[in-house]
Amino acid sequence: MAPDPWEGCFWSWGLLLWLSVGSTGDAPPTPQTKCTDFQNANLLQGTNLKAHFLLFTPSDPLCGQLVEESSDIRNLGFNATLGTKLVIHGFRALGTKPSWIDKFISALLQAADANVIAVDWVYGSTGVYFSAVENVVKLGLEISRFLRKLLVLGVSESSIHIIGVSLGAHVGGMVGHFYKGQLGQITGLDPAGPEYTRASLEERLDPGDALFVEAIHTDTDNLGIRIPVGHVDYYVNGGQDQPGCPTSISAVHHSLVEFYLLKLRNQDTCITVTFLSSSVTSSVTITIPRQQRHGKGIIAHPSPQCQINQVKLKFQPSNRVWKKDRTIVIGMFCTAPLPVHDNRRTVCLPEPVNLQASETVSHDLKITCI
Repeated sequence: MAPDPWEGCFWSWGLLLWLSVGSTGDAPPTPQTKCTDFQNANLLQGTNLKAHFLLFTPSDPLCGQLVEESSDIRNLGFNATLGTKLVIHGFRALGTKPSWIDKFISALLQAADANVIAVDWVYGSTGVYFSAVENVVKLGLEISRFLRKLLVLGVSESSIHIIGVSLGAHVGGMVGHFYKGQLGQITGLDPAGPEYTRASLEERLDPGDALFVEAIHTDTDNLGIRIPVGHVDYYVNGGQDQPGCPTSISAVHHSLVEFYLLKLRNQDTCITVTFLSSSVTSSVTITIPRQQRHGKGIIAHPSPQCQINQVKLKFQPSNRVWKKDRTIVIGMFCTAPLPVHDNRRTVCLPEPVNLQASETVSHDLKITCI
């Protein structure tokens, strides 16, 4: 369940081992095709699943087509005679689209002539990690119902290959369990450890979930599961520290920062947030899109959040070069350490903050160490 800044680092080494292909140079989709992107969810919306199934085909590898209840998937280019690969992402701390998904899907379609279906469950995987874990069974059932429609079209169980990342690996295991281990293959890329190390075989990925189950472990000393979960388990570089990745998430701490505007604006709002501890500062810029109230980001800093004693907020000016921007925005600032396990660890400034363009406002932070 790696937080957003880390997910592309550890398990990508397993992906490189498993799928040694380069980036695609395919042409963009034709104008007639209606493409659908991943959803974005606000923090703490992890109770609603809102799962979407996006179909990608060899003829249109850059365009995800939403498979709706009323649609005939064959009209979208699905070929029942080809193999089918389902890609399931994991925990999404910020409720955003996985940054790796586009290149991953392109690489799959370049390596194999197959249907690729990305399972977008951003809403059900965001906010509190334990809420996302509770949604694993619900998502497993929904994916199972979706697969039944493919079987009706003549797709064989043995031609289905589920690829799950982090928490998504256990979702894949749940689907395989519902199909009594008769699906063709499940690949777990750095299966999640928290809540699953001591889980029963019915609750996590295990060799009984498909005809062939493989797992690639790249972060067992932090957020990945340590125990073998497949017919074959690869432990890249011992399964722990990967070249090019930080050796420990504990050499660094991550905090979610959020700003809520009290009034909507007709242009994007950029606010720089800076944390100060004894002698170290760390910053990130939050962008709140026009006609929206909420923006969020992640700060990486060397000190635990409870040792951060001050936060500085600066509203970045617009590109008015001929006169000083005197715009003022008002809003609430909140922060929480990642991963967010529950709402009780979220700390907000007690009063709304007035920010004038180009001016920095400082506030003390009082966060109890746990």
